[in-house]
Amino acid sequence: MGDTTSKPLPEEGSSGKTCDKSKWKITETPQDSGIFPTIGVTLWLGWNGFILWMILYAIFLAGKWQRMVIVGLMTLSLVLPVNFPGTLGYRMGDWLMIQAEKYFGLKTVIEDEDDLIRHSEQNKALIFAFNPHDMLPYSIFAFSPSLRRLPGKIGEEGTALMTSAIFSIPFLRHVYSWVKGLSVDKRTFLSRLHSGKSFAFSPGGVQEVLRLDPAKPNELVLYIKERKGFIKLALTTGSPVVPVFAFNLDGSYGYWLPRGQFVEKISRAVGFAPLVFWGRWGIPFGIPHPRKSHVVIGRAIDMPKEGDNVTQELVDKWHGVFLEELELLFERHKHDAGYGARQLKFI
Repeated sequence: MGDTTSKPLPEEGSSGKTCDKSKWKITETPQDSGIFPTIGVTLWLGWNGFILWMILYAIFLAGKWQRMVIVGLMTLSLVLPVNFPGTLGYRMGDWLMIQAEKYFGLKTVIEDEDDLIRHSEQNKALIFAFNPHDMLPYSIFAFSPSLRRLPGKIGEEGTALMTSAIFSIPFLRHVYSWVKGLSVDKRTFLSRLHSGKSFAFSPGGVQEVLRLDPAKPNELVLYIKERKGFIKLALTTGSPVVPVFAFNLDGSYGYWLPRGQFVEKISRAVGFAPLVFWGRWGIPFGIPHPRKSHVVIGRAIDMPKEGDNVTQELVDKWHGVFLEELELLFERHKHDAGYGARQLKFI
């Protein structure tokens, strides 16, 4: 499973569900990479560069008072509540997401919306396992409650979980709070599951970034074979897992990535990879190229509720089901997305 092959895959996986294309709900926003969408995406994703240039300016070019202002603003950002300034910040977050929707021409395909609603009405939290992580999994914004791309309660209360490192960085912590992002730590994960509030997260994480290889353009590597913690938590709580795949993330940035075990250890420790990347107009640490974002959301995998009786055998079994469903999802949609020659590789 997951290695390169040219044979077609069936449209029925281990879940036993067949794919009924008549149920697909397709929503697409016309792409607009003009001034306002570009400003919106810059105010959302451009802070990586803003903060770096502020630090470099403060170290090498700023005068005494300029340096004090920069340090003061960063310190103030770390002291203020993460959701500051409250309602005004959330309104700004809504605007940022709407502009991102235009900039990336967001297209979402939900294969079985009725099934998602059924789980939601049972007060179950759905775990949307988003792939790939790639350089930056920004397409996960499709799950923002600002856009309501998901039905009912899922669309109203859903969110994306991301590395906790973001919420320790000045300015970034506020921006990602405004767009209703949350930390992917275990406490938040379980809290959402127990309260019946759905969320999306990227299992591959920073380890997947370290395995990007531009020399193999037709191979999409997902670091997911050993990512089984979310399956264990899903089995503990009986929460459905939904495979998700985002096309066109790759190619959003050019990058230079150092290799080696030392780099990998640093990445694990800080929550992100030490690399250099550049996007639109070649600006280092700038915003991504305006590639059309195409996110496909598969059918929910019903997980048995095992409580404290979860065994490694059960985890391995249901993780295998998830991998199969994820690959089938990719194969069903890859031709429409222009990925006909691409293959997944699970490592």
